[in-house]
Amino acid sequence: MKLVFAGTPEVAVPALDALLDSGRHEVVAVVTRPDAPAGRGRRLVASPVAQRAEEAGIEVLKPARPREPEFLERLREIGPDCCPVVAYGALLPRVALDIPAHGWVNLHFSLLPAWRGAAPVQHSLMSGDEITGASTFLIEEGLDSGPVYGTVTETIRPTDTSGDLLTRLAFAGAGLLAATMDGIADGTLKAVPQPADGVTLAPKISVDDARVDWAAPALRVDRVVRGCTPAPGAWTTFRGERLKLVQVSPVPDRTDLAPGQLSVGKNDVYAGTGSHAVELLWVQAQGKKPMRAADWARGVRIADGETLGG
Repeated sequence: MKLVFAGTPEVAVPALDALLDSGRHEVVAVVTRPDAPAGRGRRLVASPVAQRAEEAGIEVLKPARPREPEFLERLREIGPDCCPVVAYGALLPRVALDIPAHGWVNLHFSLLPAWRGAAPVQHSLMSGDEITGASTFLIEEGLDSGPVYGTVTETIRPTDTSGDLLTRLAFAGAGLLAATMDGIADGTLKAVPQPADGVTLAPKISVDDARVDWAAPALRVDRVVRGCTPAPGAWTTFRGERLKLVQVSPVPDRTDLAPGQLSVGKNDVYAGTGSHAVELLWVQAQGKKPMRAADWARGVRIADGETLGG
């Protein structure tokens, strides 16, 4: 098939590579978000997908909105058979959805109908799921509600962050998307409507969502930290300033600390929760790089009775 690939962040690049390497399909163009400011100089930088496409010598389309007449006209001129999508980042209007003969097929990082929305991996981790995966589905105007072509599953490991899990899903999902394109081209793969039961939503994680509640159980604290790493970053406050929590570990046999209360040893730092303590392993103070929590504690000279979270 003739394909136009839509995607923006680094997590979409493995899928683009899989399609470029498939040998069966021709990726003639990519659609991605416009260049965005990045770094200290805030200069405009092309998306990872745009950079990869340019390396491969593929046409890059960067509409501010995918309903722009110029973009739609160019898409019609290209005449793709199908448009595979991975984390594009913009809503597609019906007029765009109707252009390719086989529609737009999205790779979504959950086992649909679970975790429809922008942050499925983060919500899966924060909710304590043991298994997740990726799904390919035909995009319709509802939120991730279209019929499903295929899935792959992935076990969530006890120390996974959302970054770890998303990286694995990006590569497993790349193979799934390529296989889905093959099945559509062969006419051997039919999309199956999602069940009405089991729908959960995964809206974007806000900074407020990433604030740690020390009155919550230790397992919940650990899940929030892992689910919000690397972005937006779990955080708390210490002496009125924000402190990012990069890695913690529950300590079931330490039950002597009140929620948020700190206990500092020679090489370890503990904080109380609503159940048992967690050990702070890596933290990041405002304006600083991530550091071992024990080094941070030595630097700030924590006094007896001091707490996190105000």
